[in-house]
Amino acid sequence: MANEQSSSTTAPALPPSRPRYGRAVNIALRTAHIGVTGVLCGGHVFDVPPESLKIWLAWTILTGGLLAVVEAYPRVHWLYQGRGLFVLAKLALLCLIPWLWAYRVAILAAVILLGGVGSHMPARFRYYSVLHGRMLDGHKPPGGSFPA
Repeated sequence: MANEQSSSTTAPALPPSRPRYGRAVNIALRTAHIGVTGVLCGGHVFDVPPESLKIWLAWTILTGGLLAVVEAYPRVHWLYQGRGLFVLAKLALLCLIPWLWAYRVAILAAVILLGGVGSHMPARFRYYSVLHGRMLDGHKPPGGSFPA
């Protein structure tokens, strides 16, 4: 009886995982988003009439919003990590374009800048949770605690 183990011990709970085709959906949405954003930016730079560009703005916002949903599911903490905050900032800027039409090219340039930086910034910033004050998703800051 000394070596008797309790039957009540359970394995640690696994974090929720993405749906079976989650990666494929993410790649498809990301590709569509890059495509419609390219058309939108080019149209604004080359001064295409607003009536022709509003549908591309809508598609850019829609694909970006859907990407945010796919990224946040099933781990909602993505939204308050650096990576999610960058995406929410980009979506907010895109939503301002109809009201700040005269500044649309500058806003789109800022969106592209945020996208490039947000996608390639170090993990210590991408996975840093502003609510928890630390990195999440099992990422640990290199060489000690954040910020380095």
